[in-house]
Amino acid sequence: QVQLVESGGGLVQAGGSLRLSCAASGRTFSSYNMGWFRQAPGKERRFVAAISWSSGRTYTADSVKGRFTISRDNAKNTVYLQMNSLKPEDMAVYYCAASGSGNYYYPRSYEYWGQGTQVTVSS
Repeated sequence: QVQLVESGGGLVQAGGSLRLSCAASGRTFSSYNMGWFRQAPGKERRFVAAISWSSGRTYTADSVKGRFTISRDNAKNTVYLQMNSLKPEDMAVYYCAASGSGNYYYPRSYEYWGQGTQVTVSS
């Protein structure tokens, strides 16, 4: 069982930065692939980034590539999403999730989800 709690969301001006954190409980955190998704009002939940538990390899959506970076600290049971050069279209609720499978891009592949944190970008 893994419980996830996101933090770090807030209001930022376009071009600014935020770092989201996702703290996990459960002694098997390091065995899970971790992902970030986002969901804007009226839209489906979409993949943002993921990181493999075994290799540390990262996967990033084209829409955020070069601006967002995912990382993890297994010793702290925490995964991060560094978001730079934020745009109004990045505004959404951001969720972190944990997956025991190797399919990173689809929400249905993730067994555990946090409650989400709101990111608001003003233009």
